[in-house]
Amino acid sequence: MEDIPQLRKARDIATELYLRFRQEVGHSVCGEIHKLKFGRTYRLYEPEEMKAFHEAGGHGDDGCPPVCAAAARIAADIILRLRGSA
Repeated sequence: MEDIPQLRKARDIATELYLRFRQEVGHSVCGEIHKLKFGRTYRLYEPEEMKAFHEAGGHGDDGCPPVCAAAARIAADIILRLRGSA
């Protein structure tokens, strides 16, 4: 990498995103987020586990959508701040 200052800037921004997400959601690993939300981890590559995940509300209002929304909101906040819009 030739542009070390830019690398450091990108690393710092990524670290902020990671830390804010982890603070808001409680973890950064999908399986661990499952445990926080549903009390267990689902192996989504197994059809029966995927079905159980859906039945537990995995894609409902208390499942993954608010987790994804948190990531998008944090990223947008950082982008807007860096662009001078926030």
